[in-house]
Amino acid sequence: MNTCRRNNLGRYGEEVACKYLRSKGYTILARNYRCGRIGEIDIVATRKEEISFIEVKTRESVKYGLPVEAVTKAKQRTLHKCAQYYLMGRGLLQTLPMLSFDVIEIIIESNAVRLRHLPHCF
Repeated sequence: MNTCRRNNLGRYGEEVACKYLRSKGYTILARNYRCGRIGEIDIVATRKEEISFIEVKTRESVKYGLPVEAVTKAKQRTLHKCAQYYLMGRGLLQTLPMLSFDVIEIIIESNAVRLRHLPHCF
């Protein structure tokens, strides 16, 4: 898949994920939050007293495995560092709210969209 098409697929998946999260009562705080050269968090959202750092993985098939399987230990470490950067930048490290690290996997097959939200998964 070429880079442009992959980027469009990723953006589409993030849009679907944001719609889903809003329907579940989340407030989107940030999208594509970049923390210097460390990396990026796809979505930062809050619901009730919890801040969720969410990685969105979108695929057109499960031919090479489930999207969640692409969230490697290295990616998880990057997300934890980015979350710390996000919290520090907002003065939240001292109060340390409840945190969740989630994955939303989206599979688009035969014009059907399947979404699975995995809260607190790492």
